[in-house]
Amino acid sequence: MILITTGLEETFPKEHDKKIFFLGEWCKVYNKKYIWNELDSQTIPYHWDDRKKLYADHQDLQVIYEKILLELSNKLNKIHQVEYSLRYWRILIGPWLGYFTQILFDRWFMLKVAFDNDRKYRCYIVKRTPLSTVSYNMDHFTKQLFTDDWNEAIYGQLIEKYWAKRVQITWVEKVIQKVETFIKKKSIKEYIREKVFPFLSKFFLKQNNYFFISTYLPLKTELKLQIRLRQFPNLWTTQPSPVERPSTKKRKWTLKIHGGNEFDKILRYMIPMHIPTAYLEGYSVLKQEAKNLPWPKKPKSIFTSNAYSGDDLFKVWAANNTENGTPLIIGQHGGNYGMNKFLFQEYHQLKIADKWLSWGWYYKNRQNIIPIGILKSFGNKINYNPNGFALMVEMIRPRYSFTMDAFPIAGQFLDYLKDQEIFLSSLPIELRQQVLLRLNRNDLDWKQLDRWKDSMPEVNIDLGIDDIRQKIKKCRLYITTYNATTHLEALSWNVPTIMFWNPKHWELNKQAEPYFEMLKNVGIFHTSPKNAAKKMIEIWDDVDGWWHSENIQKSRKLFIKQYAHIPEDPLSSLQNLFLHNNK
Repeated sequence: MILITTGLEETFPKEHDKKIFFLGEWCKVYNKKYIWNELDSQTIPYHWDDRKKLYADHQDLQVIYEKILLELSNKLNKIHQVEYSLRYWRILIGPWLGYFTQILFDRWFMLKVAFDNDRKYRCYIVKRTPLSTVSYNMDHFTKQLFTDDWNEAIYGQLIEKYWAKRVQITWVEKVIQKVETFIKKKSIKEYIREKVFPFLSKFFLKQNNYFFISTYLPLKTELKLQIRLRQFPNLWTTQPSPVERPSTKKRKWTLKIHGGNEFDKILRYMIPMHIPTAYLEGYSVLKQEAKNLPWPKKPKSIFTSNAYSGDDLFKVWAANNTENGTPLIIGQHGGNYGMNKFLFQEYHQLKIADKWLSWGWYYKNRQNIIPIGILKSFGNKINYNPNGFALMVEMIRPRYSFTMDAFPIAGQFLDYLKDQEIFLSSLPIELRQQVLLRLNRNDLDWKQLDRWKDSMPEVNIDLGIDDIRQKIKKCRLYITTYNATTHLEALSWNVPTIMFWNPKHWELNKQAEPYFEMLKNVGIFHTSPKNAAKKMIEIWDDVDGWWHSENIQKSRKLFIKQYAHIPEDPLSSLQNLFLHNNK
């Protein structure tokens, strides 16, 4: 008999004579974390290590997502006795449904692989009260989905529903652990944004003002822009969405199961069990709180870069205004857009936005993409120190998959860490000691610091708490190890940069490939950590001379024009865009 673990290791008896059968990401992660190191463990290959399968599954799930989104929108209209459009519901529930669909498919498929034989199984599953893992809103959902507890519940529910005849289930009590919470002290800028400006706005607010929230623009740029638009600067902030408890009575509904594949049926069954309460039990409260917000009642347009996904209060307010004809403008807020072969966030945003402001790129077949420039760098200029250290910036990814994008997924993060070790170990010890390794402050239970202390204790570690721009000012070389915002900012600031990552985990689209090939040809971009280290050794004594050579600067300028453009007059570009949007 094989023991299948699906959850929290401290809840299970230590039966050393049993085999442990890990599922999906567990097999790749926990073998590295010393939890079950005394046991004879067995693993299952992770299905999305086959990246062709990942892309094919992504395409198939997009079709299922669109079909379910339409049906769920109609169901919610009926439940709440409203008649909102598909776009309204896409804005409000689209991010949750997209993530949940992709998450559920991954967990279901790995269980299917595990049970695709004639063997009998025994499984310990944590005992829970009904609906105990239902999220209150999107923000709560995104916090839950990275945890062992929530994922154990998903695995357990699937096993109980679909494999109960093959699995002998033993229910165990959950160990409750106390978690300390810390209240972050607000900075003066945050206090002014959240308290002073809203207070002043009461005296100057016009009900048809342009609305700005979480724009990604530097503070000074945002203030100047609003003044140019002839309105008092309103630095709006939101508040947490209302929390309502799930109700079994209100979840006694189903999405019709007609045809479709096996997963399609499973998704329809699980949605009523997991849809956040903000969209069901708490929907009327959410709408009322949005209505009571001190925001303009008929804004000329709505502009955000970050609030489109996790902020349900903003989403229901914005969705209602789009129903009345208000344009929704979304700005790019990361470096993957326009480059990745597949990216759910990009797909969703382009679907809901009247205008989508890119950092320079566009697609000919998408008329709503406006190449305005790299919003985050408008008005910013960072210098570097030609005699400083090397700043190497690390990323973090959750231990569990949550979206099917051209990134390392789940246990593939371990492959990413291995590449980091290869790069550093390829440097001479004296050069390695010149590197400041900046970790991501959100550890997500990977134990980054412990790993580095074990594998390479001589490396200088930065915990990622201080403002990265202050670190860049002191470095001579910026080393970026993943495809995101970091290298775009550095290149736009003209900071000497070396980039490297595994192209099998960061698939590019056809439009982006020539630009990265161009950077590769001049030694900025590398697909091998050893080659990146070799380039660093070669240029270290004269980084400035290398960086300001004609071929480097020519390639850099061509690249940032496409992906990190800074217009000569950013304020005028933005002003014209908003004024034109309302003609």
